[in-house]
Amino acid sequence: MTDEEYELVETTPSSDDYRRLRIAAGLSPKSAEAAAAGLPNTIYAVVIRKDGEAIGMGRIIGDRGLFFQIVDIAVDPKHQKRGLGKRIVHALVDHLHKTALPGAYVSLIADGEAHHLYSLFGFKPTAPRSIGMYLHFK
Repeated sequence: MTDEEYELVETTPSSDDYRRLRIAAGLSPKSAEAAAAGLPNTIYAVVIRKDGEAIGMGRIIGDRGLFFQIVDIAVDPKHQKRGLGKRIVHALVDHLHKTALPGAYVSLIADGEAHHLYSLFGFKPTAPRSIGMYLHFK
């Protein structure tokens, strides 16, 4: 498959695509109710489509001034190893370079070996100065 077969579109994924891609990529599932509440608050997002089907996505969330977080980087496993994750992150980081105010802090959580991808775009581990923490409501 060639790169031209994949179209990167600046759009927030639909709730159905969002939920399907998270599961396909091995991320935790999210309810339709949570997706309906959260997705409209996206600052910027991209979706990669092949033959009209969403096969990859990524989003930026935050307060639009001080803090941003890159989330939901997901590519359907059938389409991985083609540089699509890199295309998604590049689009998100490029958007931040164009729009973020001086002093803005951009964070993300790198699962597994994803830190190798994010380091290509200048992201650095926060440890030992700080560590990522979370609180998950079930």
